[in-house]
Parts: sequence; C-alpha cells; structure tokens
Amino acid sequence: MEPVAASTAAGTATSTAAGPPVAGAPIEDRKTRIARYVFLFLIPFLMVTMMYATYVGTMHAPHPRDMPVAVVGIGAEAEAVVDSLAAVPDDVVDPRPVGSAAEAVALLESREVVGALAVPEQGTDAATLYTASAAGPSQATTVQQLLAPIAVQQGWTIESEDVAPLDPGDSSGTAVLFAAMGMMLAGYVPLSVVLLGLPHLLAVRRFVPVLLGWAAGTSALIWLILGPVVGAVDGHFLGFLGVGMLAVGAVGAAQLLFTKLMGPLAVLIGMLLYVVLGMPASGLALSVDVMPGFFSFLHGVLPLPAAGEALRSLVYFDGDGLGRHLLTLALWLVVALGLSLLKERKSGLAVPGAPPVSGPDAPLPALAGGPVRSLRVRYAAAVAFPLSILVMVVGLMSFAMHEPTVRDLPVAVVGATEEQAAQVADGLQSNLGSMVDVQVAGSVDAATDAVVEGEVVAAYVLPAGPGEEAVLYTSAGAGVSQQSVVRAVFGQVAAGQQVPLTETDLTPLTDSDTMGSNSMYVGMSWIMAGFLIMAVFRGGAPELRRTRQFLPHLAGWSIGMALWLWLLYDVIIGAVNGNAWQMIGFGAATIFAMAAVTGVLTRTLGLAAIVPVMVVLMLAGVPASGGGLSLYMVPELFRGLSDVLPLPAAVDAARSLVYFDGAGVGRDLLVIAIWGGAGLLLNLVVDRWLRRREDGTGLPGPDGRPSPPGAADEDPDRGDADRDDADRLEGAGAR
Repeated sequence: MEPVAASTAAGTATSTAAGPPVAGAPIEDRKTRIARYVFLFLIPFLMVTMMYATYVGTMHAPHPRDMPVAVVGIGAEAEAVVDSLAAVPDDVVDPRPVGSAAEAVALLESREVVGALAVPEQGTDAATLYTASAAGPSQATTVQQLLAPIAVQQGWTIESEDVAPLDPGDSSGTAVLFAAMGMMLAGYVPLSVVLLGLPHLLAVRRFVPVLLGWAAGTSALIWLILGPVVGAVDGHFLGFLGVGMLAVGAVGAAQLLFTKLMGPLAVLIGMLLYVVLGMPASGLALSVDVMPGFFSFLHGVLPLPAAGEALRSLVYFDGDGLGRHLLTLALWLVVALGLSLLKERKSGLAVPGAPPVSGPDAPLPALAGGPVRSLRVRYAAAVAFPLSILVMVVGLMSFAMHEPTVRDLPVAVVGATEEQAAQVADGLQSNLGSMVDVQVAGSVDAATDAVVEGEVVAAYVLPAGPGEEAVLYTSAGAGVSQQSVVRAVFGQVAAGQQVPLTETDLTPLTDSDTMGSNSMYVGMSWIMAGFLIMAVFRGGAPELRRTRQFLPHLAGWSIGMALWLWLLYDVIIGAVNGNAWQMIGFGAATIFAMAAVTGVLTRTLGLAAIVPVMVVLMLAGVPASGGGLSLYMVPELFRGLSDVLPLPAAVDAARSLVYFDGAGVGRDLLVIAIWGGAGLLLNLVVDRWLRRREDGTGLPGPDGRPSPPGAADEDPDRGDADRDDADRLEGAGAR
C-alpha cells in the first residue's frame, strides 16, 4: 500500500512551500530572486526524489532476510527440516526448533516468528503450516512460499492453519495501515498551516492544549471512518482513541520541534521520517523482513511502525506487545516537548520563516500565498485543510481497498471444439456467478492474444484428450493480484475435473520488478511532480500571474524531471530498464499536463485546491489504475474512472512500455493530452477572469493583493524590463 503513502505526502508540504506576504519587506534584488526560484524548484524535486527513490529502491525486488520461522517436532525429521531451512542461500530464513504446536502458535501470536512448519506425526504424512494473516497478509504469503516447498520435497501433504485471521471487513489487512497513516497526517500536516497563519500557537504552552484536543478529535474520526462508515474495524473505540491520541500527540510534538528548528523546511524532515522511511519500516504493507536491514532498526524507533503495530496488537492480538509500541510513542512525545521547551528558553519564541508576531490578531494569510484573512478564517483553515486531507486519504482509500471482491473477471475458455468450450464456459459461469465473465475463444492463439492485449485476464485451455493436461495462460505483467486470483480459481477447476494443470505466464515479471509495482511508482512520480510545482508556485511565486509567464518554467521542469526520474529508476536503481526516450517523453508530457490542470485550480482557489487536486489526480487514481489491486477487485466506480483519470493512463503507459512493447500507449497519451489541453485552455480563461477582476476594481489579484485601477489595461505582452519594479515588490512579499 505504499502508493497510498505516496499519494498523500504531496499535499502535506505545499502549504509551506514559501512564506506568506510580509508587509514592508525590502525590495528583492536579482540575486535574492534567483535564490528564491532555486528554492522553489528544489522543494518539489527533493520531495519527489526522496519518496520514489526510497519506495522504488526498496520495493522493486524485495527478498526475505533472516525471516524467523519455527519448526515443530522432535527427532531426525524435524532436525532435517531445520538444517534444510538453514541451508537456504542468502540467509533467507532463520529457523528455530520448538517442541509443540502450542509453543509455535504462542510465538506467532507474539510476532516472534512469522510462520511455523509442524512435521507430520508418526504414521501420517500431513505437515501443518501455521501463519498469522493479521500480522501481515504479504508476510503470510511469503512464509507459505518459503515453507511449502520444504514439505513437498519431503513428500508430505500440507494442511494450513491461520492462527490470527483477518476480520471479514478487513480482508486486505489494510485497516491498520490506513489508521496509522491517518494518525501521521493528523500529527504533522497542521503544523504547515499553523506556521504561516497562526504562528502564535507555536509556543509550547499554547500548542499542548490544542494538540490534546486535536489528537482526540482526529483519532475518534479515524475510528468512525474505518468502523461504522466503512466497516473495516469492529469495536475497539477506546483503544483506538488511546493509541491515536498518543500517536498524533507524538508526531505533532516532534513536528513542533522540527518547525522551531527549521521553519518551513521542517515539512521535509516530517515527510522523510513519517512517510518516506516510516512506510517501508512499518511492516504494514510488506514485511519488514523483506526490507534492507536498516529498516528493521527503524521499525523499532519510528512513530508510524509504533502506531501501526500498537493498533495491530489491539485489534488482532488482544493487546499482546502493545506496551513497547506505546512506550516508543511516549518517548517521542516527551522528548520532543522537552526539547521544544529548551529551545524556547534558549532563543525565545522566534521560529525561522514564521511571521514575527506574538499575538493572534496580526494580519496574516490563512494559506501560503493567499490574501490576509481574519483570525476566525485562519483557525477554520488550520482545521479544514488537514482534516480534509485526512478524511479523503482514510475514507476514500479504505472504501476502495479494505475488502477486495472479485467481480466480472474476464477469462477465456478454449476447447477441442467450440461446443465443448461453450459447455465448460456455461458451467463455470453458473458455478462462479458474478466473480467471472467467461468467454469462449476459437483457438489457443486467439486466447493468448486476448490475454496479452488485456481483453481477458487469463485463458483456460481444456485437455486435448484423456490423460492430457489443462493449460492456464496468465500475464503477471498485467497485474499480480489478478494473476493470483485466476491461479486459485482454475486450480480448483482443474482439481474438480481431475486433470493436471500447468501455467504459462505470457508476460513474466522482470527480475527488477518482482512485485509488479514499478509502473505504479513511475506513474505516480510523474503525476506528483506535475501538481507539486504549481502548488509551490502558488505559494512562493505569486508574480507568475499569467499563463505565458509560467509556461516556460513548466516546460523546463517537465523535461528536466522526466529525464531525472528515468535516470533515477533506470541507471541509478536499475528497476526500469530500456525504453528511455519513450519513458522520458511520456513522463514530460504527463508532468506538464498535470501542472497545467493544477494551475487552473491553484490560481482560482489558492492552496485550498490541493485537496481536490489530490483526490482527482492521485487518490482516486490509485484504485482506478490496477497498479495495486486489480480493477476487477475494487468497487465498480473505479473501473469506470480508469479510462479517464490521468494516473491510470500513466501507470498503463509505463507498464505497456516494459511488458507489452508499447501496445496501447497511444490511447494513454491521448488521455494525458486531453487533460493537458483542457488545462491550458482553462488557464487562458483564468487569465481573462483575473484581468477583469483586477480591472479598475482594486479587488485582489491572483497573489492576494489589490491591483491599482487600470492594471488590467496594461499590454499583456510587455517585456520583463517594464515589469521589473512591480515584480520585485511582489517577490519581496513572497519571500
């Protein structure tokens, strides 16, 4: 679920991309102006780079490292299994012998081991494989893949037992992830708004009571969304409230300290600790045992892993292990507040980058780059901005992914005759119902072509005669989750028909993309690079008031970022190989189009536009893209959005270039072009609207400051020299 984290981080930094207009600021000279622009480009560059370098670097080809497993049994057989596991190359597992199944289950429930294999009792050949899905579905799957072959080598049959199953409403195991991520957002996003609009609240004595109430309210809201609204959590309100208050309080206190030390740049530190490093270290999406060893250390010290594991202990393991995770959060809270008090005692209440005010009534904007607002409006913005991000992330993503249900999965059946295929297809459709949409293919070639072209997910070829085997054609490149579903379905079908089944993967994943997630991260990085730059311009470069002024900046940014991201993914990390010019070209087009679309909203709504932009361009696009869960496993609403939203187009293009020789990229490019063209046209409309708004009215322009009468009558094509004095004044305020 790392895509979820990536899709939310962008909105958490844009509100502090630049300081607010400062009354009486000195005129900005050329050197200062250049430095300001370098800073404006550097912020989104660092955000995109550190997020996707970390995610792609750790997620493109994860492999187990010293996964602790138990072997149940006494005697030569058990010792042989321990020796076999210990001999697996690269120290994949760390086996330990235990004397009884009860001891193994206790170790699983305390999360000291991730799985256990019980050797058959004397006189039987049935081994038992113990897992705990509630400790992580991906972890349970990895354990099965590691331990099952050992049992098969011994000639044993396998019986599986899940000692800690997931709740029916949380079959994807993502409720804890979304809850913990929501608590991180609730803790550190508000500081971005408070820094600029309510700096008087940054005093510890004022901040602590506000943080206490905010932590209680947001924790209750997260439970309300995941529980009664979505149905992913059953009960545990008081536990959620307690863990949430401590988690939100710990992150909020830490972010206060970073803000006191670094001002607006604190958002980068927060994003790095809570999202970029916190998600791979959390074990909430992928097991921490498949991450590089550094993340195992971070698992025990960062707030996101502590909050996630505390919630997991509370919901699924009767509080076992809860105390140590609460202690981690408590240490963050106490240490951060203590250091903040020391900072105030040593250097006073001054905060880098914050307006030099001590009272609440100073004339300040509610969001960066916006007009001066009243105290009431600033308080409302400080609540509404982070709260809307929290609700959208937790609500929308949990609704889409908490309970994947397979619907209308298109599959093809091929038989020796069309009559045979039609008869089997009718039987499958009758037995499986709405889960599948069974079609009949006239030949194996037609069926495999349909799989490669994405018309069907799999093709099931019936045995040619008695004693022959059935063949299942799949495509891992088109989606690992849907491939897993058809494997399970047609494995049971073949077993019911009492025929052997072999599988042919027509587009196997590459060694540098073993999770099939690279295309998702590539597409998301393009989208994020596009909308971040315009959000930053809105806060830090209000002098870029007309489309013709910012288009050259967007063009250079789009080409430069597309080139850098290709270099990062291909040359530096080695996760995406080949198709360099196609990747760079499509990436540049996507970044530019998303920037143009974002500009329409940020120029009219200000930074409040970040919330709808995030929802449309990122959050709704994640389930609609099929990059994580298959489109046939999410609510039908997102299947309809897959053909129109930009993120699905970007993900599909990246996937197609790597696995399908660019098939369908033209369609994806058309989607991006429509978004980009609409964005450019609407920006021209916004130009005219702003010109009329400024013309002789004295109403605020796009930078939030009144324009003199007749300002809009000036020649729109006047040169830079004629605008120099005005731009310097505006730049000084933005600085």
